[in-house]
Amino acid sequence: MKKFMLFIGGLVALLILLANLGPMVILGLSVWLLYIIFKKFIKSDSAAGKVGWVILGLLVLSVTFSNMFAIVGLAAAYALYLVVKNWKNVEEDPAVDVVSEDNDPFTNFERQWAEINQ
Repeated sequence: MKKFMLFIGGLVALLILLANLGPMVILGLSVWLLYIIFKKFIKSDSAAGKVGWVILGLLVLSVTFSNMFAIVGLAAAYALYLVVKNWKNVEEDPAVDVVSEDNDPFTNFERQWAEINQ
């Protein structure tokens, strides 16, 4: 049952990730462009150049904020990662409980007998 729920959760996360893939790419490109514009702004010596870079930066910043819902896609990618990671760790409950050696009364008796004889 747990693997079925992990499968359903992974399927939903994959669909959300695919739906937000385009905005995620545009968000990444706009953040990269903001970085380049900032570097050009710092290197610019003239006031007109700095004003031009600020205006261009504000335009790219508006594109960046319009794609902020792409963070939902990033959250879906992380959820998909967690599903894949937990898929390998899920163990089925055995139908028959195996008695471990720690709970075996004869093993406990042997250990206590050995402690008494020492």
